[in-house]
Amino acid sequence: MNQSFQELIKHKFPDLSRGQKKVAEFLVNFIEKGSLYTAGQIGKEAGVSETTVIRLAYALGLNGFSDLQELMRKEWLSSAESKEAANKHAADSAAEEKKPFSEWLSPVDEKDLSQAVDALIKSDQVYIAGFRESHTAAYWLYYKMNQLRNHVLLSFPTGFLLETLCNLTSASTVVVFSLPRYTKEALEVAQQAKKQGAKVIAITDRRLSPVGQIADITLLAGTTEHILSLLALSQVVISSMQKRDEKTAGKRQERLEKLYAEQGIFLE
Repeated sequence: MNQSFQELIKHKFPDLSRGQKKVAEFLVNFIEKGSLYTAGQIGKEAGVSETTVIRLAYALGLNGFSDLQELMRKEWLSSAESKEAANKHAADSAAEEKKPFSEWLSPVDEKDLSQAVDALIKSDQVYIAGFRESHTAAYWLYYKMNQLRNHVLLSFPTGFLLETLCNLTSASTVVVFSLPRYTKEALEVAQQAKKQGAKVIAITDRRLSPVGQIADITLLAGTTEHILSLLALSQVVISSMQKRDEKTAGKRQERLEKLYAEQGIFLE
């Protein structure tokens, strides 16, 4: 089996029973426990029977619970081995930006962050989608990213134009904000982007949220009860982009500053 544990869960999740989905979400969120606990202990933690845990393994196309646990252990150990290096990178890239927002920002997976930043820098265009309450954060990210690179687009607060999505290519990246209550517009944008071959980055509250299930990269927001959690995560993305591509961002900022001065935009 070539799929990782996370990829297998994401692929099979829509077809699982309600109880199996509860187990799957528990294992995704607590892979260390899943790697070490018995099927009975996992069932107790997830609020289902031991049988449901075992049936999940078969529903995933595995030969039994032992195969499922072995798959989790490999992924957990691989993650643990890279954790020290990731933490060191985090200190250089995003730690300073997290400090003012520490109470709103959940731990950022540095591998996911690095992949997201790489895509946002290299894409031919970036489309940012956020609907209803999420639109505020989407607009902020759109405004800040426009200071770093060109060809950045934004959805409307309550919808999007198919004509705009039609211009997406396999070299494009779409960022979708999707938080409870999940909107159908967010899922539709992600689905259309995938059809166009674009890379989808989900900013959401759980890896198996509707958009998280189909996203190529998932960045988890902290508490979803305050807009600052989204702004904090967006700031980490922007700061990381600046540091990763400092030369390009600097040149664009110089051109913008010249325009600002010519137009007298700022008083000081």
